[in-house]
Amino acid sequence: MASSDALIAWLVAVDTMRRGRYAAPAMTQAELRLPGGELEYAVLFAVYELGVASARDVYLRVGEADGLVYTTITKVLDRLMTKGLVSRQRKGTAFVYRACITRRVIEFTRACALLRALLGKAPRPAVATLVEAMESIDPKLLEELERAVAARRNPSHGS
Repeated sequence: MASSDALIAWLVAVDTMRRGRYAAPAMTQAELRLPGGELEYAVLFAVYELGVASARDVYLRVGEADGLVYTTITKVLDRLMTKGLVSRQRKGTAFVYRACITRRVIEFTRACALLRALLGKAPRPAVATLVEAMESIDPKLLEELERAVAARRNPSHGS
């Protein structure tokens, strides 16, 4: 889906510029490697919340509460680094990690991937089912969806 790829590239570039770094090359959803499971998401979100974090900081926030060992958290941080989602820098005897891609980009990409999987190749019947499911969860969600669609259709929504 080219339009979501263009939006991902734009979000990455804007977020990179806001952080005062050189703009990253355009990145498509296929190139952006999402976290591989709930633990990777939890570790990445802990890094977002902490800003700059050592493995120990992340362990204390995520691992200890779930009964995980410290090395599990370090392995997850290594995987996130390999995927380009966090960077690592030595500070004294430890490494500190910071997010490379903003939470907004990750959440948008994750939502696109989930919707693509949910809607499949014939999205129209799935959209109707999605609307029914949203209504069964909370009827007010339909009002929010209606406002979001109206705002999206407004020609000045991007400004």
